[in-house]
Amino acid sequence: MNEPVLEMKNISKSFNGVPVLTDVDFCLRHKEIVALMGGNGAGKSTLMKILNGVYQADDGEILLNGEKVHIDSVIDANRHGIGMIFQEFSLVSTLTVAENIFLAHEPKKKSGLVDNALCIEKSKSILSGLGVDIDPTTRVEELSVGYRQIVEIAKALSHNVKILVMDEPTSALTNRETENLFEVVRKLVNMDIAIIFISHRIKEIYQICDRITVLRDGHVVVSDSKDNIPIDTIVNYIVGSESSKRYAWVPREFALDDTPILTVNNMSTEDKKVKDVSFSLHHSEILGIAGLMGSGRSETVLSLFGLEKVVGGSILVNGKPVRIDSPSDAINLGIALVPESRRVQGLVIDHSVQDNILITVLNEIQKIGWINDGQGTLIVEDAINKLRIKTESAKKAVNLLSGGNQQKVVLAKWLATKPAVLLLDEPTIGVDIGAKTEILHEIRYLSDNGCSIVFISSELNELLAVSDRILVLKDGVSIREVNRADLKGEEDLQRAVQGY
Repeated sequence: MNEPVLEMKNISKSFNGVPVLTDVDFCLRHKEIVALMGGNGAGKSTLMKILNGVYQADDGEILLNGEKVHIDSVIDANRHGIGMIFQEFSLVSTLTVAENIFLAHEPKKKSGLVDNALCIEKSKSILSGLGVDIDPTTRVEELSVGYRQIVEIAKALSHNVKILVMDEPTSALTNRETENLFEVVRKLVNMDIAIIFISHRIKEIYQICDRITVLRDGHVVVSDSKDNIPIDTIVNYIVGSESSKRYAWVPREFALDDTPILTVNNMSTEDKKVKDVSFSLHHSEILGIAGLMGSGRSETVLSLFGLEKVVGGSILVNGKPVRIDSPSDAINLGIALVPESRRVQGLVIDHSVQDNILITVLNEIQKIGWINDGQGTLIVEDAINKLRIKTESAKKAVNLLSGGNQQKVVLAKWLATKPAVLLLDEPTIGVDIGAKTEILHEIRYLSDNGCSIVFISSELNELLAVSDRILVLKDGVSIREVNRADLKGEEDLQRAVQGY
């Protein structure tokens, strides 16, 4: 068996007297890929920040190749051959691939000027070693998401990493891009680079990783070969209890109104990503939307929220034709959108949890220019409690929360408006299983209490878990609609999505 390249022993960390990690042991061997899994607040981020020198452990030690080391900064971590690729890209889109790869440590000429030719040459060598054909002189903004992920890896390799932490590397990738990434990851292993792979996608974990370590409430609950951990039990390790009931579909009863709350007839958009979409949404119904990448799912809900220009067809709310030319129009009609990209479209990332939740209802809680702080506090406290948002304070900056809790803040922001129609675009993307099941539970609760929901997800099991009906889109056209009760499982829905 390979010797450990990394050992973290008895790591403990507390913040303001609250334990976040307690006696955590973590091991990574040469040429090994270890999955690090756990729910929101489990301690994954804290453990990795200790490894990367962002935080210092209160107790415990770190050993690299059997020798005890002290890592007190990110620069120090890089010096020890440790690199991390974050879920949110750190690339500068206006710079070239080569400029990004060697950003802040560019090769220099004797004169002290940046040696651009050498920078490009070294970048070509790194990219070639990864088996990808990317022109180092291309600006990053011109690359696909999949290629940007590869550039992030190349950037880490430019620091001569031996340990690479990958945080949700596939969350924004297509299936094909994910396959390409995995090919690159396997090349890294052959280059004697050990990898810590953080992901909430269980099937991918079992596809690419050798071992799995699960944290829950700051403790290691299991650490073993994936072959010794049945895939059916991994969720229970993560959430600490049976969660299958939350994924089990339960037939719902609601009135199929003569007049749906929302009707879309032959809708098309100016960018032609939506060409001919039709559907109806009834009061208290959950309508799932399924489709492959490029099917027009996101563009459909963006159009209904006034973010894409509708040039054909009609939209009716409670049977009356309406025009939705802006988000303000949509909000006034009782329509709210939780977008796919929470950090770009859903949050003011540097502002507090409180500011983000209240931003949609400021007009309602202010009088003569003064905000009613008491009313605002009640709204925020109610949202934090109902959605179980994990934060030490409502004043905490939202960018300091985990991905799952950030997503809950986006949801809370729009629930504060008491929408009649809630458009959810990939609301569980990039969040852990615990947060995911809580969000799905909240979707059911909202619909049971009168909210009508359009729910987009790439995860077929999620669509099957909560939808009453499912609309299938392909190339911007609605091609099929199926009742959930008529689907036996994922295979049936997969056939519908594939068009057969």
